[in-house]
Amino acid sequence: MESEIASQFWDSALWLTIVAVLGLLCLSAFFSGSETALTAASRGKLHGLADKGTRGAQRALKLTEDNERLIGAILLGNNLVNILATSLATSMLTVIVGDSGVALATLVMTALVLIFAEVMPKTYAITNPEAAATRVAPVIAIVVRVLAPVVNTVRWIVRLILRLFGVETDPAANLLAAQEEIAGAIALHHSEGSVEKDDRDRLLGALDLKHREVEEIMLHRQNIEMIDADWPTQEILSHCLKSPYTRLPVFKEEPENIVGVIHAKDLLRAIDALTRGTKDGLASLENFQILDVAMEPYFVPDTTTLDDQMREFLRRKTHFALVVDEYGALQGLITLEDILEEIVGEISDEHDEEESEIRMAADGSVTVDGSTTIRDLNRACDWNLPDEEANTVAGLVIHETQTIPTRGQVFTFHGVRFEVMARERNQLTRLRLRRIGARVSAL
Repeated sequence: MESEIASQFWDSALWLTIVAVLGLLCLSAFFSGSETALTAASRGKLHGLADKGTRGAQRALKLTEDNERLIGAILLGNNLVNILATSLATSMLTVIVGDSGVALATLVMTALVLIFAEVMPKTYAITNPEAAATRVAPVIAIVVRVLAPVVNTVRWIVRLILRLFGVETDPAANLLAAQEEIAGAIALHHSEGSVEKDDRDRLLGALDLKHREVEEIMLHRQNIEMIDADWPTQEILSHCLKSPYTRLPVFKEEPENIVGVIHAKDLLRAIDALTRGTKDGLASLENFQILDVAMEPYFVPDTTTLDDQMREFLRRKTHFALVVDEYGALQGLITLEDILEEIVGEISDEHDEEESEIRMAADGSVTVDGSTTIRDLNRACDWNLPDEEANTVAGLVIHETQTIPTRGQVFTFHGVRFEVMARERNQLTRLRLRRIGARVSAL
């Protein structure tokens, strides 16, 4: 009788242990899948779901605000159930098969945990992380709240140990800035083929506006088309009509002394008002004073970021600014169109010259003007030439060679062969470039 009772008790204990191990494996799978779902889920998509009223997405967003606490709680729970399940399985198999039960339990539990508690739930979670995150967030929120005291203690111990080894941790610091994360994602998707090159360039161009200054894209002062305030009215009118630009700076006595900016429409309206309906006709233009029509010039420092300058253009409702250095000397000019071209690429109209600064040959070489910006060359050819020390191709060659090369000289750096094709005074006006496989020293 006693043996039968003992046998029934043993059978019950065996089945209870098996059920407990299986239940713990299910909990382990839940923790593993939750970890993958919450860490892999896009915060942007979760934010969109939260705006639509999905409560699970709202909780998931709140949980991922402190990833260290979230991961700590999930790992604590996962390790607890895994260790407990392994201990129960070891105890059960030791009783059944003796000392070899330890090895058998290790093999069995490793297989079960790997397949059913790690790979399978993580694979499911990674296929649709946002949906999985919204489902598990309510339960995980409770787990994080319950295990918070233990997790905080563990965090304090970890930081203390790391500090002993000279490693400082800042829980409030973001390891990867949001813009860098977005830029990295765009580059990754482009390399995988899911984002076209033009789309990549536009998106990265918009992100780069905060990190680039107006001096990098401005039209240099030597290339600015200007009007002398002392010119005769007929000459001013002819010059404005021949110019492809709508706005032109007006100087007095010397080009550095900009006293105004004339808009073609304002000029034509003023001349029309002077000549229409008068008996003197064109003779009345002698009374025209361009400074009475010209707008006040708008000056900006050359260190202004493109993002700030674009916002200022929009606030002032103007498209044109003159760039000066720290001493107030004229350096160039910048327009709203110049900034927009950094995002969408070259913008041409019926008055723009069609000749491109970048001309690609059939043999793979590229001929460029010396004033071509490195950024434009990189975008057109999908290269990666550095633009930290110079803004233009000619500037890069001069910086690397530490001299002003003569026509016919050839140099190789950054994996590109540079040949000087034309030089005017101290300016490199035209160069031929060819991408090569190996990087060698200057020839």
